[in-house]
Amino acid sequence: MSGATGLVLRPFLYRMAKGLLVTYALWAVGGPAGLHHLYLGRDSHALLWMLTLGGGGLGWLWEFWKLPSFVAQANRAQGQRQSSGGGTPPLSLIRFAAQMIVGIYFGLVALISFSFMANFYIVGLPLAVGLGVLLVAAVGNQTSDFKNTLGAAFLTSPIFYGRPIAILPISLAASITAQKHRRYKASAGSETLSVRLYRLGLAYLAFTGPLAYSALCNTAATLSYVAETLGSFLSWFSFFPLLGRLMESVFLLPYRVWRLLVGDPGCSSSYFQEWEKLYEFVHSFQDEKRQLAYQALGLSEGARNEDIHRRYRELVKIWHPDHNRHQTEEAQRHFLEIQAAYEVLSQPRKPRGSWR
Repeated sequence: MSGATGLVLRPFLYRMAKGLLVTYALWAVGGPAGLHHLYLGRDSHALLWMLTLGGGGLGWLWEFWKLPSFVAQANRAQGQRQSSGGGTPPLSLIRFAAQMIVGIYFGLVALISFSFMANFYIVGLPLAVGLGVLLVAAVGNQTSDFKNTLGAAFLTSPIFYGRPIAILPISLAASITAQKHRRYKASAGSETLSVRLYRLGLAYLAFTGPLAYSALCNTAATLSYVAETLGSFLSWFSFFPLLGRLMESVFLLPYRVWRLLVGDPGCSSSYFQEWEKLYEFVHSFQDEKRQLAYQALGLSEGARNEDIHRRYRELVKIWHPDHNRHQTEEAQRHFLEIQAAYEVLSQPRKPRGSWR
């Protein structure tokens, strides 16, 4: 009799293991940071929310109706974990779209943080995009094949090599591969909260650390590169007007929220006016960078291209490290500074609005 009673009570006890009211409270208090997912043992989902602030806020709001199913899934997992041989999960277009978007997002962050690295477009970019796709694939009770997904990302990386638009085919190939190899997660032993928090903290720092360094220590170059990357990325969508406007809405969402918070009455202005304001803000940093480049070469602003080339050749001969072995460190510093300044001034200034 006691055995039968235990069988009857066991499902009830598992349902009570995670409370729905507690989940909703954590969702309301720290939802964009993934606190409710951490409570439910959905660490991949928690990390995804930490890195995207709840999917830009939209995913956090959409979850309001999904929390009961999340709680039920977490309680079932405590009693009987779905094994990896239990069949293939159903195809989800929402998960596929999320993999594409997060893959692109991870790729853009990598472009801002690591584009200075050698072989970035062959190694760094596909790795970042592939990890973003795999993070979404691991949400909930599903996962995908690590090697095949990253392999598809690396094999696709030569397409549009050296251009930000390379993110799109890489994310598409990785997302298709992740969906093809989708499966349920294998059973795993329970871990302490401290171990889980330690792992999430390392992943969060690995993502935000390089980005924070670029933003704080090289603000002007970072803002300029963000503007150029977004401009190049959005220009590709000129062939798909509806998709282009959707991407513009996504990119402008943080800016528009900020304007609402500060009470800007012009929040209903058109897309062009909003992009123009952002461009004016970034353009001031670009002007400052060109002024510093003119100073580094000892030229006045507006110098002709011929004068820039001639002055660059003169300074390179003077400060080449091979010609200054008695002051190698100073020569190396001046040589790199001259090269950086020449690179800035060699790039033609785009007319206003051309990056849209």
